[in-house]
Amino acid sequence: MANGKILVIDDEVEIVNFIAKYLIREGYTVFRGYSADDAIRLIAKENPGLIILDIMLPDMDGTELCRNLREKEILTPILLVSAKGDDADKVLGLGLGADDYITKPFSPNELIARVKAHMRRNELLKRHQDDSKSFLSYTDLEINLKSREVKLSGSPVYLTGKEFDLLSFLANHPNQVFSRIQLYEQIWGIESMGDDRTVMVHIRHLREKIEEDVSNPHYIKTVWGTGYKFSPG
Repeated sequence: MANGKILVIDDEVEIVNFIAKYLIREGYTVFRGYSADDAIRLIAKENPGLIILDIMLPDMDGTELCRNLREKEILTPILLVSAKGDDADKVLGLGLGADDYITKPFSPNELIARVKAHMRRNELLKRHQDDSKSFLSYTDLEINLKSREVKLSGSPVYLTGKEFDLLSFLANHPNQVFSRIQLYEQIWGIESMGDDRTVMVHIRHLREKIEEDVSNPHYIKTVWGTGYKFSPG
């Protein structure tokens, strides 16, 4: 694995050690932190390939930390962990830049499956981008697959990692319709387990960033009862 380093941040030492034990068994290098300050320091020092981040931290809410990291253009995939199972908490976390969300209590097998899927999917996407043409251009939208940069009417557009992956996948398959489940499995690399809200939230935030009129999108169109498609215009 190109970057098998994982950062685990939780204020409960027992949970950090529990997660780390199973990740180490799978061959990952694990760095442990217990606060937002630890997270910021270790991200800068170790450049992990994935961050497992608990929402409840002593010095900063995990969702706020997630937002701060994205504002600093740190695109490392973030898997939020929380004892809160409310949809509102999940939507908030995803809306602030998290890539995925898992609710306590969770089984080690579920966690490992999600970690492997994210790490594997990131590698596959990078390989695909290396093997494909590096630049896509549609009307006023420009997508650089190698630098992972997007411009709208010549101005840079900041996207999170999963937002970029979602946009580049759809743009590489213009006018092809994908269901939410298909997009989840393509971009997140794991079965949706009946939860397609993650895709809906990312589509919504992606539209807010690249569409002039979110209620009447030019590029990412909804095909009612089926899913979404990218329209080159």
